[in-house]
Amino acid sequence: MNKLILFLIAGVVVILIGWSLVQPLQTPDGTMKDEIVQVSGGSYRNIASEQLWTMLQKKDFVLINVHIPYEGELPQTDLFIPYNAIDQNIDRLPQDKAARVVLYCMSGRMSAIASETMVNLGYTNVWNLKEGMREWQQKGYSLLNKP
Repeated sequence: MNKLILFLIAGVVVILIGWSLVQPLQTPDGTMKDEIVQVSGGSYRNIASEQLWTMLQKKDFVLINVHIPYEGELPQTDLFIPYNAIDQNIDRLPQDKAARVVLYCMSGRMSAIASETMVNLGYTNVWNLKEGMREWQQKGYSLLNKP
């Protein structure tokens, strides 16, 4: 009986820990904070549109659109590098591997892949717009469409 109780308690603890690891970090008002994503070689941060919009008010980072094909861009975008060619464009990336770099794409999938690549290249301050340009527009922020 005691073993069964211990087994059940251990199971509940494992479930609660696992549940807390997959929940987005939220502020008391329900908005999403950045979250750390562990990958081989380090980590990067996922952020939401509201956080990126706030960061753009005092822009001190490199903003890179990694989406292919081109489907628009966020204001103040600095570079366009395909998500699958990050490692082939090292000469275009900041030389300082501690410089803050924010990556985005349409949905967040390509930029997550590019973020992991940048971490593998030794960059230590990589941020990813988790839900991409779609969420950016859904939140009411403007998307530019340059020819």
